[in-house]
Formats: sequence, C-alpha cells, structure tokens
Amino acid sequence: QVQLVESGGGLVQVGGSLRLSCTAAGRTFTSYTMGWIRQAPGKERAVVAAISPSGGSTYYADSVKGRFTISRDNAKNTVYLQMISLKPEDTAVYYCAADRNSGSVYRGPGSYDYWGQGTQVTVSS
Repeated sequence: QVQLVESGGGLVQVGGSLRLSCTAAGRTFTSYTMGWIRQAPGKERAVVAAISPSGGSTYYADSVKGRFTISRDNAKNTVYLQMISLKPEDTAVYYCAADRNSGSVYRGPGSYDYWGQGTQVTVSS
C-alpha cells in the first residue's frame, strides 16, 4: 500500500501558473512510474504527464506539451507538476498516481495502482 498526498491546487487566472506536489509515504516510491491524471466534469480521466522511476523518461499529453513539466525528487519521495500558461480547459481534479509496472512510461489511467485524493485546479478567465 502506498499513500499519496497532493497539494498545490487552487484557482488561477488564464495564463497563470501553478505547481502541484505529490508526496508518497514509504521508500518504494523509487520503483514506480509516477503520473498526473486529471478528470474534468463530463470527461474521461486522462494521463497528462508521467515520469519513469529514475526520472529519465517522461510522457506528456499533446494538450499540455510545452506547458507542463513533470519532475521527481526521489530523495524526497515527491513528484511535481509545474503548469504554466494555464487555460480554462485545464480545469480539472488532478490526481497523483503510482504505477508498479515501469516497462513503459505511458500507461492508461486504469494501469495505475495507487492514487492520491486529488487536488482541484480551476482556471478562470
């Protein structure tokens, strides 16, 4: 069992920035692919970014590429999502999630084994 806790969500204006953080309990964090998955009302969950256990490989959804950056600090058991140039369509609940299978950096939402509680990001015009 892995416990994940997100923070950093909130209300931001269009074009603004936010940084989400996710801290994992335990030391097995270093063996997991970590992802940020968002769900907006009326939409399916989507992986917006993922990072391999070592941090050497990343994935970004086309909708966020160039605007979002995922990173991890394994010494702190923490993964981050830096978001810039935010758009209203980025409004969603953002979940931090861990995937025990690390063969591919991208896997769908159903492949993630552990999930945080989610943090709301609202982008307002």
